[in-house]
Amino acid sequence: MKKFDAIQNYENTKKAIGYVSRKVATQNDYDRIGFMSGLEVHQQILTKNKLFCRCPAGVFSKNNEFDAEIIRHMRPTLSELGEYDGTALMEFRTKKEITYRISNKNTCTYDIDDTPPFPINREALENALQISLLCKFNIVGEVHITRKQYLDGSIPAGFQRTAILGVEGEIPLKNKKVRLIQLSIEEDSCREISDIGHKRVYKTDRLGMPLIETVTYPDMVNPNEVKEACDYIRFLNRSTDKVRTGQGAGRQDVNVSCKGGTRIEIKGVSHTKWIPELTHVEAFRQWALLSIKQELNKRISNTKNWKINYEYLDFDMFEITYEPIKVAKDNQYKLVAINLPEFKGILSHFTQPTKMFADEISDRLKVIACIEKPNMVHTEDFVSIISEIDLEIIVPMLRAGNNDAQIIFWGPEDDIKTAIEVVEERCKMAFVGVPEETRKSFFDGSTIFERVLPGADRMYPDTDSAPIPLENEYIESLSKKLPVEIVDRFAQLKKWQIPEDTFTYLLKNNLVPLIEKIVNELKFNPRFIGVFLGQKLKYVEGHYRASVEFENTSIFNLFKFIKEENLNKNIAEIMLPIIYQNPKMQLNSVLHDLKFKKRTKDEIIAPIAFLQNKFDEIGKNKPKEAQINWVMGELRKQALGNIDLNELRKIILNS
Repeated sequence: MKKFDAIQNYENTKKAIGYVSRKVATQNDYDRIGFMSGLEVHQQILTKNKLFCRCPAGVFSKNNEFDAEIIRHMRPTLSELGEYDGTALMEFRTKKEITYRISNKNTCTYDIDDTPPFPINREALENALQISLLCKFNIVGEVHITRKQYLDGSIPAGFQRTAILGVEGEIPLKNKKVRLIQLSIEEDSCREISDIGHKRVYKTDRLGMPLIETVTYPDMVNPNEVKEACDYIRFLNRSTDKVRTGQGAGRQDVNVSCKGGTRIEIKGVSHTKWIPELTHVEAFRQWALLSIKQELNKRISNTKNWKINYEYLDFDMFEITYEPIKVAKDNQYKLVAINLPEFKGILSHFTQPTKMFADEISDRLKVIACIEKPNMVHTEDFVSIISEIDLEIIVPMLRAGNNDAQIIFWGPEDDIKTAIEVVEERCKMAFVGVPEETRKSFFDGSTIFERVLPGADRMYPDTDSAPIPLENEYIESLSKKLPVEIVDRFAQLKKWQIPEDTFTYLLKNNLVPLIEKIVNELKFNPRFIGVFLGQKLKYVEGHYRASVEFENTSIFNLFKFIKEENLNKNIAEIMLPIIYQNPKMQLNSVLHDLKFKKRTKDEIIAPIAFLQNKFDEIGKNKPKEAQINWVMGELRKQALGNIDLNELRKIILNS
């Protein structure tokens, strides 16, 4: 049997579905495939304690620091309607052993489901309600706490307590309004440490921290709109100063579909800058799966009767050169060959850049059968792992036809039965199109299978928590404490003529109120302060380690000192890195460290003629601009804090 030209097939199928990179994609491309996307934006609320217990919130442990471990095995329970959730059943098949690493300083018996919940944290509830009002939600009259089932082990109880606070809101984007479905308050899950084979390890320090989830309708019709909407929601949350910031404090799930596809949830996207590429790639992945569906249904008249056949192989049947198979043999794993009738060309069909349909199967072998990658090879692999000689042995054993494809996988004997089922299930899903699932994201825009998409069957009332009435007077009092809306902040920044490339940083860090305070109380130019915070502070943040004591008041005090000492504002640029690392340091001491001396304007400009002559001696025939830049460089250190640099440049130019 001659080997299939997988590389050519991959490129042909990529071209056939009309895949284009995001850099060149237009709205016509997204309209062609029916791009549609919505968001679930999660943000931790800033409180002292967790949501349903009195443990401190925001106190984290290092991975190797814990006082005890608890091991659990999860099993599904029936919903109120007497049905099992599909995700729960899938997780049960994985036979995972869940280990929780517990620290006494941030975990209690509630976290591990040995104690009923305390009443909900009222500080967290109030903060969440204010954010709901900012989103123009209709606030519920009574808060009902429900349980949302999670069997992946991320919550020891097997469920998360959550409650809807507002419904049917909206946010404005540049060119449209995006409708919001709801805002909920819920407890955060554990932090995953590792997931290898049948063992998964979590830390419980993040567990139970208050979290809000803002859910949009699928109103976004291109990847850039999805990011814009996500940024707006995150800016809005941060504008209240009532949410946590920093790594892991904000995460989003992105829902994507295309015409004829289904809702796919890309889980836990930690950076909004990833969103455009992720949504672009996922929409075209679904488009590719629909192409596979169409091709398979042409080939197979009765897909209901389609089935695989398989045979166990002996490692000694082949001359093994592929290292993972050598390792499998050493580990005494089983080696299995599977025939996929009429699947020739399907395994190497394009799905994502650098990925093909075979990866859809390999991902599920890893997640459901718990067989670590690399876990399979196939007859359409890009790398020549299966030789033509090997095929001549395998194909007759499987009674394969000319239009069939073959997979070889390996794993522990206990996992083989599940693995064979997984391969057949995923291939049968290809006849239908796009399976509903949750996928894990990567920075390059690719995704992998994580679990089956949860359904409504996993939600049920929490009998441990009484309803909480919300009086109209209480909601009205909260509405009087709301910050300026983000859309007005955008307008304010434009009015100040602050460069737009600083907007994201300023709004993400809620720095506009600081600009207002410095401008109103100290009378500095708003454009200068906006550029200073949006560019200089951003640079320092990326190149120096901040002290835990550094905060916005440190910057206000810096400009207050500059004004009181009658210094030029440009001295702030060289003082900032020191203050960023040592905010408690006296500002006069900062100037001393910088060897700053007060000088008059005349003292600074006096050497200009001498320096110009010196440049002419060493600079030969270089242009006037080079001379100005060199003289500026020589005088800059003395000028900082004493004279405006733009004024100094004009003086040099006219000298």
